[in-house]
This record gives sequence, structure tokens and C-alpha cells, in this order.
Amino acid sequence: MLLLNFLRKSAEKYPDKAVVVYQKTRLTYKELDDSSNGFASTLIEKKVKKGDRVVLFIDNSCDYLIAYFGISKTEAIIVALNSQLVPRELAVLLNDCAPKVIVTDKKHKKVVEDALALINQDIAVLQIDALDYSENHEPLAMSYELSDSGLALIIYTSGTTGKPKGVMLSHGNISANADSIIEYLHLKAEDRIMVVLPFYYSYGNSLLTTHIKAGGTLIIDNRFMYPNVVLDNMIKEEVTGFAGVPSHFNILIKKSAIAKYSFPKLRYVTQAGGAMMPAMIKEFLSIVPNTNFYVMYGQTEASARLSYLKPEYLKKKLGSIGKAIPGVELLVLNEDGRPVKEGQIGEIVAKGYNIMQGYWNSPEETALVLKKEGLWTGDLARVDEEGYIYLISRKKDMIKSGANRISPFEIEDIVCRLENIVECAAVGIPDEILGEAIALFIVTDGFIVKEQELMLFCKQNLAVYKLPKRIECINELPKTASGKIKREELKKLIADS
Repeated sequence: MLLLNFLRKSAEKYPDKAVVVYQKTRLTYKELDDSSNGFASTLIEKKVKKGDRVVLFIDNSCDYLIAYFGISKTEAIIVALNSQLVPRELAVLLNDCAPKVIVTDKKHKKVVEDALALINQDIAVLQIDALDYSENHEPLAMSYELSDSGLALIIYTSGTTGKPKGVMLSHGNISANADSIIEYLHLKAEDRIMVVLPFYYSYGNSLLTTHIKAGGTLIIDNRFMYPNVVLDNMIKEEVTGFAGVPSHFNILIKKSAIAKYSFPKLRYVTQAGGAMMPAMIKEFLSIVPNTNFYVMYGQTEASARLSYLKPEYLKKKLGSIGKAIPGVELLVLNEDGRPVKEGQIGEIVAKGYNIMQGYWNSPEETALVLKKEGLWTGDLARVDEEGYIYLISRKKDMIKSGANRISPFEIEDIVCRLENIVECAAVGIPDEILGEAIALFIVTDGFIVKEQELMLFCKQNLAVYKLPKRIECINELPKTASGKIKREELKKLIADS
């Protein structure tokens, strides 16, 4: 199914139902469909045509959805960019994708103008909040020639492993993944998801596509720095679902009054975007014990999702990312492309209709990950006797100390069990004897944690070769907009000290 038909079909079925709630604005499916038709007409006036790239550089809002589907209705390609980029960073990506139009708003227009001043490209700028979509618009008289294999969306990776790469997702990729997620989450038109994840992030984009395809409602709240405000909104809007990365759950547990709340309508919670400590999962479930908790795993290159762990298996398989989602095949292979034996470590390789078309303008990078076996994810894992997958680490993040290969996740899981540790990160740093030693960064939010007590706790719970050589207390861990730890920045802190 074409991306634009997600909205069209739901608008036909639920014309007067709210599709999005943002601040004081509520849009129905018909209003969103009409407004996106109007925006598409504006783009066509700007000579936007099939295959052109149109950049979205705004925060989550009603305007984002209007532009998102308006772009799709012109048969152009949506390029969703991180709205927190500075001009230099934005200029790099604009040079890479060469868009016909940039869609922005008053808040972000200066950044766009400064970025354009750095490059030599003729790109039109549309300030969407200065346009009027109050009138009804007729359906566009276009003969859509797109197929499911046509390119619909480019999402740039967060760049935690180097230069950001533009992941090319087709209409079929997005549709296949949306159908699978709708199936295993049992999403229905009655579902109302609290959206705190940015739509330019793959996980956030999947909330948009799945709920609109299912006829559900998106409750957008960009105020997660004030978590209790979001919790109040969840109750007010009778939210049935919440989605977050580990840092969201950490904030809810450590910095909100969630334990004092009751969520009678909350049916399910999903977690992805990196490994979440089992101890944190247990603590969160003790606060909302009657809510289904889905641990999930995926990549931007997979349109979002690759595996999930059924809530009923959470206690039995705590720490696992589960098994492949419907329509996907997951294997854990060694370097020769052969399945590893039970308990051995290999790389996760994925096959399915949700796997990307490749990286924009990067055939060499594409060839490194898309091979005959499928998508080589760069994630190391092991499989248990029942086929459940346990993530070990990103291949690049593994710490190579002497003859040992150490997962930072294991160290972080243990250290975060210690009282007053809000969060932590382990990285490898150069060592003359071992090649790499372990540096541990901890965040305590002002609580006193004695290094001697921390090391004693580590010695009681970790093998000698997994013990940190250096411990640094910092105010916060550097992260991407999607909540992933920037480990290279932590390594640089050590190198510069």
C-alpha cells in the first residue's frame, strides 16, 4: 500500500474521528486529509514532482502531519530531518539529499536560512505555519504511478557510528512493517498513543504510520522535560499506549511522580531504541503492573522493527529482545555466514519486505550491510535453546581488552542496580598493555556515590577483566535526539583530559 493511502483509507472510514491532538488543536481524519491536499497543491505550484526530495524540518505537530502526507500526495520523497540540527549539520544533509523544497516554521526558519547560506543550492523554503489550511480542498486529480517499490521516505541515521546515512524506505517497506506492528500490538481504531518520540526518528515515524493506518489517534506532547505534565495529559486524553526509549523510562522512574498515578486506560507500553536494563524493566513494571510491556528491537534500515518479546514471556526471558516480528526472518550468523550454535555470539541478520532499499548516494556503504544473507545489522547477539535472541552489543561498541570481548551493556546493567546511580555508560579507552581498558561514566544527580563502594559492588558482580579502570562522574550522558548514548564523545572526554 502507498503511504498516502494510509490516511486516505482511514479518512474514508473515520472522517470525523480525531487523528491528532496537539496542544489545543484537534484534527479529524477528514481535516487532515483535506489540509494535506491543500499543502500538496502548494508544493505542486512550487514545481515539486515525482521523485523530488522535500525536507521536513519542524517539530512534532499538526503541521508535521499535514506536510508529511502532503509531500507523499505529490509522489515526492519525504526527507525527515532532526529539527535540533545546527546550520552546519543541516547544510551537510541538504548537500547530500539535494531537496527541491524545505518545509519549516517560524521557530526553525533562521537555522534553515543560515544553513542555505553555507551551500550553493537553489532550494525553496516553505514556512508552513504562515499558510492557511482552513478551507476544504478537493482530492488531487493525479494519476498515481507509484508502486510499492517506489521510494517514499529518507530517514538519516543518528550518526553514532560515523557520518549520518540516508536510509531509503519504499512504500512497501513502510507498509509491511506497519502491518506487522499493528498485528502483534493488536492495534485498533480505539487506540490512543502518547507521542513523545520525534517523528523524524524511525521509532517515532512508526507510531505515526501504524496508528494512522489502524485509524487510531496520536496525542502529541513535546514537553517530556516536565514528565508529570505528560503523565497528566495521558490521563486527560485517556491514552491506551506509550512508547519510549530507555532514557524516557529512566526519567519516569527517577524524575517523575509516576508511582502516584493510576492509568486505567493504559493497555500497553513499548520500549525500543537500545537495550534497557532488566532491573529498570522490573522497576517500571512494579509501578504499572497491569500494563502489557513490549520489549522491541529494530533499526532505521528495517523501517523500524525487527523483533519483539511478548509480554507474557517478559519474566521468563528478561533481557531478551524476543523473536522476529511477523513477516521477518532473523538469524544470528558468524563471520562465514553460518548460524551460530546455542550460546555463541554472532551478528543479527534480517530478511523481510521491511528491509531498506539502501543508503542514499552511498552504494559502497549499502554493499557493506545488504548482502545475500540479508541485512547485516552490526548488532551482536546470542540465541538460547528456545530461539530467543539476547542482544550483546553493537559490534563497534564491544570493548576489546586483552583476549576478552566485553559487552558494555552487561557492565551498565550491573552498575545501574546500585542505589543512587541514575544512569551510566561503559566505553573502551586505549591501554598500553590490554589494548583497551574500561572507563565508566556515571550520573548521580547530586547523590553521593563513593568510588570505593562502587568498585566493591563491581567486584562482587563482575569478573576481574570487566572491572572499570577509570570512573568519571558527569552531569549527563551525551545522547542523540533519539536517546542513544554517544560513546565516541565519552571516549573523547577521556582523551582530552
